[in-house]
Amino acid sequence: MLSRLRSFFALAPNDLLRDAVYRRLWTSILCASLGGQITLLALPLTAAVLLDASPTQMGLLQALGVLPFALFSLPSGVLLDRVRKLPVYIVGEAVLALAVASVPLAAWLGLLGMPWLYLVSFVIGTVHTTAGSAAQIVLTQVVPRERLVEAHAKNALASSGAEVAGPGLAGLLIKLVGAPLALAVDALMLALSVLILRGIRVEETLPVRQAQDFWRELKAGLHFVRERRLLVTMAMLMACWNLFHNAALVTQILLATRELKLAPQTVGWSYVAIGAGTVLASVLGHRISRRMGPGPCLLLGFLLCGLAWLQLAFAPAGGWGVASFALMLFTWGVGAVLMFINFLSLRQAVTPAPMLGRMTSTMRWLILLPAAPGALLGGWLGEHLGLRAALGFAGAGCVLVGLWAWRHPVLRSVRELPKPVEVATA
Repeated sequence: MLSRLRSFFALAPNDLLRDAVYRRLWTSILCASLGGQITLLALPLTAAVLLDASPTQMGLLQALGVLPFALFSLPSGVLLDRVRKLPVYIVGEAVLALAVASVPLAAWLGLLGMPWLYLVSFVIGTVHTTAGSAAQIVLTQVVPRERLVEAHAKNALASSGAEVAGPGLAGLLIKLVGAPLALAVDALMLALSVLILRGIRVEETLPVRQAQDFWRELKAGLHFVRERRLLVTMAMLMACWNLFHNAALVTQILLATRELKLAPQTVGWSYVAIGAGTVLASVLGHRISRRMGPGPCLLLGFLLCGLAWLQLAFAPAGGWGVASFALMLFTWGVGAVLMFINFLSLRQAVTPAPMLGRMTSTMRWLILLPAAPGALLGGWLGEHLGLRAALGFAGAGCVLVGLWAWRHPVLRSVRELPKPVEVATA
């Protein structure tokens, strides 16, 4: 029996996790993701339950978390192409740990209020803007390009494992010590991630630039994306998704706690469903992408997210409400993984190495520009038309845009990863 279990979990001879550098990177992602699941629940629950935030305040909290992408994405892309990415990634994880740890400290000192959470949300968004882009590029330095879909699927599996254990842990911590103090555990997990990342060594040769013209390099990144129809199409599609996603994020926890009458710990346990969905999609995502093609697989994930939000908008209170909330999280988890492992792989595969920083930051800037307006719109709709109307808007809008994108061949016809087209660097 023991030998059967060992053979079931044994890694294939060519498995990416047999590579020591990738395995260390993967372990760091697992630690950071486990802590991130605690913040995902504890931060909005601190606002919604402890500070009794209104839908508009929840919208502002979410909007400030994504505002840095609009402000800093483009310049950070130029700077990333000039410096080594791994140190940026490590420093970013350390700053995240400090920002998250400040919440329980402020609560202990009696200083915690919505302005403090607004500031923490903005700092977290700023780190994700810079260090998040660096982390995506570090992966391309560790993994061959032809294995990017597999690598992103394995990274999603690390995140999925955290999503299975993290919400239950978060719910337990929130029940025992309260939402603010639960964030201290995330800070510890991020500190562990920093220690793991410090042991990674990657080879990176920075391109020699004769003229360090900041604005010329920034424009080169914009021009590179604009000239590739696949990147433009994906940017438009994911921008729409982020608008709807942020509108849904603002309202879904408020709907669960105020209309479906779920207790905070029940919300925490329900979030385990995200982990179940992302584990399933992470394990099968690479095979689904190979069978359907990365383009159609991305569109399938997009539609699943919209259907998830739409069904929750009609959920009744009581036991069916709990089931509907969990079903929404599960379906969203499947859809998000199928969407992002292909989205990230496609945009990285088509881009030559000297342009990766600017492409990554340009794409993140484009797709996240509507995120803050989406959060504010979701808060406004929730406050003036009701939480269900806001969630219905997010679900119906996502489904309609997904069906429109399916009718056009730009993504639907992409059946394998494209090759990078070399360009003259700025």
